[in-house]
Amino acid sequence: MFGGGTVGGGVYEICQKKKALFESLGANIRIKTICVRSLDKPRDFTVADGTTITTDFNAILDDDEINCVVEVMGGTTAAKDVVYAAIEKGKHVVTANKALLAQYLPELQARLKARPLLKFGYEAAVCGGIPIIHTLQNDYLGDKIRKILGIMNGTTNFMLTKMESEGADYAAVLAEAQALGYAEADPTADVEGHDVQAKIALVAKLAFGVGVPVEAIPCKGISAIQSIDFQYAKQMGATIKLAGVADASREGQLSVYVSPVVVPRTHPLASARMATNIVEVTSDNMGSTSYVGPGAGRYPTANSVVNDVVRAARGLTGTAFPVDAEARIEGDYVSKFYVRIKIRDQLGVVRVVGELAEKHGVSIDAILQLPITDPNNVDFVVTTGQTAVSSIEAFSADVSKQGFTLESPVVMTLL
Repeated sequence: MFGGGTVGGGVYEICQKKKALFESLGANIRIKTICVRSLDKPRDFTVADGTTITTDFNAILDDDEINCVVEVMGGTTAAKDVVYAAIEKGKHVVTANKALLAQYLPELQARLKARPLLKFGYEAAVCGGIPIIHTLQNDYLGDKIRKILGIMNGTTNFMLTKMESEGADYAAVLAEAQALGYAEADPTADVEGHDVQAKIALVAKLAFGVGVPVEAIPCKGISAIQSIDFQYAKQMGATIKLAGVADASREGQLSVYVSPVVVPRTHPLASARMATNIVEVTSDNMGSTSYVGPGAGRYPTANSVVNDVVRAARGLTGTAFPVDAEARIEGDYVSKFYVRIKIRDQLGVVRVVGELAEKHGVSIDAILQLPITDPNNVDFVVTTGQTAVSSIEAFSADVSKQGFTLESPVVMTLL
C-alpha cells in the first residue's frame, strides 16, 4: 500500500479487523508493505508484525509476492508513476485518486486494455462511501442511463447547509469548515467546484462511455452565493446545492457541467445535508434512483478501497470502464436559470433588464423581489425558461455593465 495517512490507516485497520471474514469469502488479504513519505511521521494506527513500513517504492513494485497495489497517497506525480508501474508489472491496482484518474484517463485506459485480467478499482475516488462506481459498472447493464445529478462534495454541502440553517455568510461558514477540517487552508478545489468537476468527468465516462476532458466541463462554484440567495430560495420553496450534472437526455449529445442549483424542497437532493453526498441516476428502466451516504472521511473512504481489494482477491476483476461510446459534448448546456441582480434602485431598471433579456434570447419566467430596506443596495431575482447557458452569460455580462448594477449577477441553474 502506498500511503499511510488518514485513508491508508483506515484501510489497514479494516483489513486487520475483517481478515477472518474475508478469508471465509475466499479473499486472503495481507498488507505486506506500506510505503510512506517519511518514517518519522507518527501513525495513528498500529502496524502488526509481518507488515513492513518503508520509503522505497520499489520495495513494493519489485516484490513478486505482492499482487495488488493500493494507492492512497494522493497527488498526480508520484502516484501516477506508482500506478503505471504496478499495471506494467501485472499487479491489480486500487486507488482513491480522482485527480489522477480525471487527468490521465485516456492513458490509463490504454494501459488497462493491454492488461484485461487486472482489477482496477476506483470506487473511493467518487463520493467516498457511496458505492456509485460499482453500481454503474454492474447494475445498469440492461438499462440506458439518461442523466446523473449529484452532490459530490461534502465540504461545500456542509457550508451551504450552514448558510441556510444559520443565515450565516459565506466567509463565516468557510472559516468554520476550515476550523473543523472539512476545508483546506486553500479551499479553491472545493469551493470553486474543481473537485466535483473531476468526479463528474469520471462518472460521465463510466455511465455514458464518453471521455470528457476535465477542462472542457463548465464549472461554477459557490463563492458568490450570499445569505440573500437562501432567502429567495426559501420564497421559491427550494434550497441551494452544488451539483455535478451529466445529461444525455438528448440523443447523441452529452452535457456535463458543475453549478450551484436551486433545488425544490421535494427533490431528493434537498434532503442531503451537512457533509452527506447523494447521486441521482435517471434511466429508462429504473426511472430515478438515489444513492446517499458519507462522501468522505477515514472509514467511509477506506471501506470503498477495501471492497475493491476484496473483489480483486476473489478474482472479480471486471472492466474498469465497460462502455465506450461517442457523443457530441455540448458545453452550451440548456437549463432554467436563477439570476440575482444587485442594483441601486431607480426608475426603469426592470424595463432595461427586460430589453437585455430579449436581446439575448432569454425568456423571463418571473421577477422576485423582497421588501426594500436600502434603496442603494437592492437585490432582485430573475428566473428564466429553458435557455442556453451562453445566452445567460451574455445577458448577465450586459446587465453588469449598466450604471445601476453594483456587482456581477449571481447565476444558478434551476431544477
